[in-house]
Amino acid sequence: MSTIHSTGWLLCAVLAGSAAADMPGADAVARGARVYERCAACHALERDRTGPHHCGLIGRRAGSVAGFAYSPAMRRAGFVWNEKSLDRFLRSPLTAVPGTSMGYDGVKDDDERRDLILFLREAGRTARCQNLSAGAGRLP
Repeated sequence: MSTIHSTGWLLCAVLAGSAAADMPGADAVARGARVYERCAACHALERDRTGPHHCGLIGRRAGSVAGFAYSPAMRRAGFVWNEKSLDRFLRSPLTAVPGTSMGYDGVKDDDERRDLILFLREAGRTARCQNLSAGAGRLP
């Protein structure tokens, strides 16, 4: 499944839980999905690519996806991904975790980062992501 197709199903799943007009932040989730498309060169929600998968990211210890070849810096990072740690990391990955192998310069726009984090949070709440995070492995 392509990353854009995967992002599309996820956006539909997030918005299907409640009518878009009734869901606080529905527009922000949609904007976050568009920002996430920039991440698609290296990341996917459901599977590892050059970077680790993002299903279950919030609440996961940094550098802890089994079998993924993290940089020593990320393995030693010692924090759990939450909205605050994601905001700091996404603003400037190389500053937040010196020595990380993620060479991306970061999402400098505060609103884009906020929307991206909201998208990742909502993605983690979908059944598909929860199944993956619960140890079901990579999804088809």
